Amino acid sequence: MESNHLKPLIVTGAVITVSSSRKAETDTSGKTLIDLLSEAGIGVTHYAVIPDDIERIRSEVHLALSRATCIIITGGTGLTPDDVTIEAVAPLLEKTIDGFGELFRLKSYEEIGTAAILSRAIAGVIGGRVVFCTPGSTKAVTLAAREIIIPEVRHILTHAGAGR
Repeated sequence: MESNHLKPLIVTGAVITVSSSRKAETDTSGKTLIDLLSEAGIGVTHYAVIPDDIERIRSEVHLALSRATCIIITGGTGLTPDDVTIEAVAPLLEKTIDGFGELFRLKSYEEIGTAAILSRAIAGVIGGRVVFCTPGSTKAVTLAAREIIIPEVRHILTHAGAGR
């Protein structure tokens, strides 16, 4: 994309960790995301660690949407009965960004092989803001943030209408 295509906008980040076992003190994935976003000049204006509960996840997403333009949810994307992040977030998305999950799984495959098919990572747009759902491992959030989210977030938000 040509640089003149990008609209001047300030990207703010929200990090939500979904886990019934982690607390803020033990949330290495959330802390890694905060560090990576900060290093990229994206201020984190919201952070929370919440349990695997559909209504709680939706409530936290709505709160984060009022505080940030880029929301990254980590955890709860697997296949166990407790993993409900996708079920909570997918119905909220106005538009999906299918390429995010596809590219994340491709890049994961390069690192972990066929186990990448277990990832249900998704992304989409809500009210001109972008929401990413990533697995909860520190390695997975680092891959997603460094390789996909940070390089493309301004491009996504320009098209999604952030700041309109």
